[in-house]
Amino acid sequence: MNTNWGAFITAEPALAKTVEGRFATYTHHVLATLRKDGSPRTTGLEVRFLDGELWLGMMPDSLKALDLRRDPRFALQANPGSGTGMGGGDVRISGRAVEVEDEETRGRYTEEVEPPEPFHLFRTELTEVVRTYVEDETYLVLQVWRPGEPVRTLKRA
Repeated sequence: MNTNWGAFITAEPALAKTVEGRFATYTHHVLATLRKDGSPRTTGLEVRFLDGELWLGMMPDSLKALDLRRDPRFALQANPGSGTGMGGGDVRISGRAVEVEDEETRGRYTEEVEPPEPFHLFRTELTEVVRTYVEDETYLVLQVWRPGEPVRTLKRA
């Protein structure tokens, strides 16, 4: 099932708003990709939420772009910021990155974002969104969403 950001917003608008808010708090986030040998690679990345899509833009021939071309699976974690506050919780998105080469789509993205040229552009297909936060200074709460399923909420003391 190919689920973009817009489908997630429709399915779970409150959680989507919280997740977008966490990503909007800081510019740089952490992207995990898979190297040729299957080991993980983590790198910094800016993300954009535009037109119902979560976009990943990258410098030409960057290692993360080459990783995604070879194996599109990724995990993205919002920058937790300084200290332990993490207002809104810790949020992570997993999925598949699909490179966009269509000039019309790239043109619309370029008009809005004005990235340095040239660049790789990937749209995302979500497989999981997770938010973790502390409630009442007592419970660790996990909200887990997967396409086609309602949000599962787990509480641990």
